[in-house]
This record gives sequence, structure tokens and C-alpha cells, in this order.
Amino acid sequence: MPELTSLKDKVHRYQELMQEAEDLAVLLELGREAEDEATAHEVAAGIRDLSRRYEEMHLETLLSSPYDHLNAILSLHAGAGGTEAQDWVQMLFRMYTRWAENKGYKVEVWDILPGDEAGVKSATFLVAGPNAYGYLKGERGVHRLVRHSPFDAAGRRHTSFASLDVIPEVNQDMEVEIRPEDIRVDTYRASGAGGQHVNKTDSAVRITHLPTGIVVSCQNERSQHANRLTAMRMLQAKLFDLKREEEEAKLKALRGEQQEIAWGSQIRSYVFEPYTLVKDHRTGEQMGNVQAVIDGELDPFINAYLKSQASG
Repeated sequence: MPELTSLKDKVHRYQELMQEAEDLAVLLELGREAEDEATAHEVAAGIRDLSRRYEEMHLETLLSSPYDHLNAILSLHAGAGGTEAQDWVQMLFRMYTRWAENKGYKVEVWDILPGDEAGVKSATFLVAGPNAYGYLKGERGVHRLVRHSPFDAAGRRHTSFASLDVIPEVNQDMEVEIRPEDIRVDTYRASGAGGQHVNKTDSAVRITHLPTGIVVSCQNERSQHANRLTAMRMLQAKLFDLKREEEEAKLKALRGEQQEIAWGSQIRSYVFEPYTLVKDHRTGEQMGNVQAVIDGELDPFINAYLKSQASG
């Protein structure tokens, strides 16, 4: 039923676009006959809105992976650089949160580890909404920041790195079997801002999957039970993604394709000084207004990536 509803919605939106295009054509002809400048402005505004919505529908057609419609789990980690790198993680966390909120998506923070002095060492959060994974999958990789560090008394320019991992949230149809003997569960006291349970009870949960060495943790729920359930959701998603990557690696080996080295791939640079520029090194897409990007204006980069993947 959800798939049927989604398909009906796509057909309905397409029919709406076609009807509005016909209406604008008629309005344009009437305005031309009457030589009405106001009508011309109205048609121009209508065409801009129609073009934007058409582009959004076109991008949805590029989301052809069987997992693109799923929610996305994002994990940010600071690279070398101490406080500066941890501040960069916090900036990226805010950037993706802003982007998701502008899309009407729900953001659910699962785990966040504050920095020693400022910023965030790591953060894991869920972005829930239609095609969330499809849009965000191309954000996976290393993000590079260049700026004059506010944490450097000499005001020198620093280069910092942070990695972002993006995986689809597992739904019931993709359930991954996790045997109780294959996991170790540790509890500890939550850190950072929160309710009265923080730093008073062992509510935070860390789960280690022994066969693979995968470790997940959650400390943002109010109880140990809730944290454990969320951590298990995270572990299921990571194990599913690991299985998916292994299958893709086998196919690439059969085709003779070279595998991507995810951690070593610097996908995008954000330069604040000596000039302002955000550049994606895979597609060549760039924007001079770096502050707008940091405030969540990521669609030009996401769209360019999806188009480049579709065109090979």
C-alpha cells in the first residue's frame, strides 16, 4: 500500500504539472493579445515555479536504487586537528540538520559525543523522510574545511577534515539476523546536555558485534531500554550496509572495476579564507556563497551528483 500511494502521488503531481503548463500557455497567449505587462510577469513567475517543480520530479526519477526511498542514518567523525576538527563536525551536523528541516524531513539524534573544549567529536542521527537516503548517499566521504581558526590565538589558517558515513535504515523486509551470542552490550553514563538521567545512571548503551567488530552506541534516549533499541536499529543498518557493500564489491570484481576507497576520498572542500568557495571534487559543482551552503543550501551539490551518476 505505501508503494501504491507513492506511485499515485507521482502520477498526480505529473498531471498537475502538465495542466499548469497548458494553463500558462493559454495565459501567455491572452496576455500577448492584450499586450498586458502584468500578465507577462505572472507567466514568468509561473514558469519559474513550474521549472523548479519539474526539476524536483526529474531528480526523483534518478533515484533508481532499491534503497533510495529509505530513511538515512548519518554518522559524522572528526579527523585530525583537535578542537578545530571537532568544531567542523558541529558545523556539518548543523548544515545537514538545516537541509533536512528545509526539506520537511524529521531529524532524530541517536548519539553525540561532545568535544573536549568545543564542537563535537562524533554524531549519529537519523534523517527520516521520502527518498532521504537517495538524496544523501552522495554525501558520504571526507569533507575539508579551510579557514582562519577561531581557536588559534595567532589567527593562522587551518585545514580540517571530517568524515561522513551514510547508510539506509533497515526496514522490516530487510531484517538482518543478529544472534545474541554475537554481540556484547556495555552500559555507561551518558555525557553532555540532557535530562536528569544524564551523568546519574548508566543509561547509555554500546553494542559490539563480535564477528565484524562493528561498534554502535546511543545515549540520547531517556532510558537504557530505549537506548538499546535504537542501538540495535543502528547495528542492523550497519550490518545490512556491510552485506550490500560486499555484494557490490563482488560485482565490481567481476566487471574489473576498481573499488572506491571511501575514507581516502575527499569529496568536497569548504574554503572561507583567503576566498569563499565550496567545490565538489567529483562533479566540479561549486558555489561562492559558502555561508549559504553551511546554512543548508546543499541541493545544487546533491543534484549535480545524482545527474553525474545517472549519466555515468
